[in-house]
Amino acid sequence: MEPINIVNSVITPLDRKNVDTDQIISKEFLKRIERTGFGQFLFYHWRFDAQGNEIADFVLNKPEFKESKILVAQDNFGCGSSREHAPWAILDYGFNVVIAPSFADIFHNNCFKNGILPIKLTESECDAILAKGLAKPYSMEVNLAEQTVTGEDGTVYHFTIDPYYKETLLNGWDEIALTFKYEDHIAAYEAKRVAY
Repeated sequence: MEPINIVNSVITPLDRKNVDTDQIISKEFLKRIERTGFGQFLFYHWRFDAQGNEIADFVLNKPEFKESKILVAQDNFGCGSSREHAPWAILDYGFNVVIAPSFADIFHNNCFKNGILPIKLTESECDAILAKGLAKPYSMEVNLAEQTVTGEDGTVYHFTIDPYYKETLLNGWDEIALTFKYEDHIAAYEAKRVAY
């Protein structure tokens, strides 16, 4: 995984509640065996019409949000099925951070395991950020080390994060990389084992 600390970006304001994993990445796109390539299908049925043409007024199709790394949404983001393809699609599309008042538990954990920082802010804080982002392109800086989100107008929001997940994201460690931290201990243990 790529380490995350400071992310500066225009936000993508997705002003929707209860965004489920089938909306994030629809079931017909789950046939790939790699973890990459899913970004092109992110929010597919919201981004494209039945003929495959972009729906111009959907937020991800607006040119001012094309390079965005921060997605801001409403309550209960990532609900529905537990498919890990949802964070794969979000990351592959280019988002490193998702901000919402709440997340479905499995989706929340899958974000951390795949190198995405999910940030919980209050509903009123998310409403304020979304209003600014919908009015005009609005940039924010996410600082994981300081646990802050700062708007271009100087507004600062603070978030909490489990210290374990904070360390893994700051260092770009997945669960396999964490195992390698103990490689010397594992080798020493294996050397002492009796071969049968």
